[in-house]
Order: sequence, then C-alpha cells, then structure tokens
Amino acid sequence: MICLFVLLPLMYFSSVHGAPTALWIFGDSLVDNGNNNFLNTIAKANYFPYGIDFSRGPTGRFSNGKTFVDILGELLGVPSPPPFANPSTRGERILGGVNYASAAGGILDETGKHYMERFTLSQQVINFESTLSQLRTMMSPGDLNTYLSKSIAVMVFGSNDYINNYLLPSLYTSSINYNPQQFSNLLLNHYARQLVALYSVGLRKFLVAGVGPLGCIPNQLATGQAPPGRCVDYVNQILGSFNEGLRSLVSIMNNGTHPGAVFVYGNTYAAIGDILNNPARYGFNVWDRACCGVGRNQGQITCLPYQFPCLDRSKYIFWDAFHPTQAVDAILAQRAYYGPPSDCYPINVQQMAAINY
Repeated sequence: MICLFVLLPLMYFSSVHGAPTALWIFGDSLVDNGNNNFLNTIAKANYFPYGIDFSRGPTGRFSNGKTFVDILGELLGVPSPPPFANPSTRGERILGGVNYASAAGGILDETGKHYMERFTLSQQVINFESTLSQLRTMMSPGDLNTYLSKSIAVMVFGSNDYINNYLLPSLYTSSINYNPQQFSNLLLNHYARQLVALYSVGLRKFLVAGVGPLGCIPNQLATGQAPPGRCVDYVNQILGSFNEGLRSLVSIMNNGTHPGAVFVYGNTYAAIGDILNNPARYGFNVWDRACCGVGRNQGQITCLPYQFPCLDRSKYIFWDAFHPTQAVDAILAQRAYYGPPSDCYPINVQQMAAINY
C-alpha cells in the first residue's frame, strides 16, 4: 500500500497540458455509456443499430457513435470512463474516473419511473460516494484531495424531467401541480443540493450543461403540435426559466461560497439552436426527422433492434427520437472545450482544466 501511495501521484496527478486526473460523468441517456445495460429497464441501447459507427459496436450508448463526453474526453486527453454498473469497474479501472449516467434518469427521483430502473441524480451521487470509499483505500487523504481537485465532473440533467415527466400529464402530475417557473425552481433546488453534496466530498471542477431545445427533437415533432418546418414553441419556451436559472446557479456557486471550486455552465440550448438554424453551415441537411425510428418524423420511439438506419449519418442532426448524432455531439464537445462565454460561462472547459489549485 505504501508503494501505491508513491506511484499514484506520478501516474495520475500530473495534468499534462491541462489534462484532468479523471472524469466523473453524471447524467442521462445523452451521456450514458452502458449503465442501463445492467439495470432492469426498457431504456436500453445495447443492440444494433446503436453503435453502428462506434469502434466497439453497440455498448449502451444512445448514439450511432461517440457521445458528447467521449469526444470531450478525447479533447481533454482522458479516456472515456467505464460505467459504474459494470461489475468490472473496480480497482485501478476507477482511477481515470467513472460514468454514472443513466438513461431515463432525472433531477427528480420520480422522473422516468415508467421506464423502470434507472439511476436518478441523487442515486448517482450516492454511487459516486461508493467509488470514493474505494479510492480512500487506494490513496492517502492528501493525495485523494489533490486528485479530486484536478478532476472534472460533467453534469447533464434536465431533459428527462421535461420529456419524461412534466410533458407527460397522463403519467405524472407535475404539470398540474406546478407552472413552468415553479417546476424549474423545483428542479434547480434539487440540483443545487446535489452539486453542494459533490463539492462537500471533494470535487472542485464542474461542467453543468443546460437543456437543449427539446421542442425540436423528433419525439416532440411527432406530437403534431408544431407547424410545418417549425419546432414546438411551447416546449422550448418553458425551458427558458430552467436554463436561465441554471446559469444563475453557476454564478452563485462561483461567488466565493465554495472556495477552490469553479462551476461552468454549458449553453446547450444556444449551441444546438445554432445548428438547427444553420444546418448547411455545419454540413447537415436533415433536421426534422431521425436517422432511425418509426412513426411521424421517425420520432415515436428509439431505434428498433436491427432496424437499418439512414445511410449517411453525417447529414442528420438527430440519430433517434431523442438523441443527436455523433456529428452533432462532436460540435457540442468542441464548443464546450474551446468556446467563448456565450457557449461556456464564465470560462470554457479547456480553461477550467488548466486551473491548478
């Protein structure tokens, strides 16, 4: 054990070119890389055509290829961390970080319950604390604090709290009990508590992603509530109070009440909105239907097992009813890493990674 204490700082504490020691991924299906494979849930993506453009084929990623965090990890020089639920994610495998994200998971514990098992935000924080218990057996307290302070937590939540809760009045009462502003306040209060919990156990660098324009995803277009060539404006409008509140929360967390920490807001809504408004500029020519799926706008469900998708995925913005293609995730990762404050506020991920405490 003494030798391990000596070796770990050499292996994991040198942030070459601003590379973090580890990535900790919290979120939903946008960044799940296989956790739901191990849960009793209908929200799974461990079958073809998912992974059709991924080197390892179907892995549980809800994408044709790499996800946002896979590509962000490449930019940071850190391999994509393994899923927490995989029994082999133990010992040395956790030293580069762990992915806790779970399809159908939300900020609220009730969100996505109709999909059966999933890791909610609060459960993902508990799962991280389980990992932390393992790390304490592998490092001295001082080395662990240094290691955690140089790592980055990526938080991607909120989409399911709308599309798999608030916007499903037949299954959930939230839209009856709360107006949009009240619901966003409820989400933000829950979110803030869990961010503080993660800070309290040693994490110091956070990328907190906002929610994209859900009114434009094929799932919502399939409702028939949008005029031809338009998104569902009501859905996009109700997201405003959440995204604005999340940006304000980041500012509050950065105002000195959490010493040594930096919180960054990722403006997902604006980034995807720019792609949707200017698809040709980014090389896309299909924005209003999914590459695979069935029903109106190919937007009713996720990809059917062994269904053959569109041939040229690089031309599509949406892979299935809910998720972007790898091509879109690459743009989002680059904007998060290199972007100006309008993309990442108050600094971008590259700048955050370079900070040494």
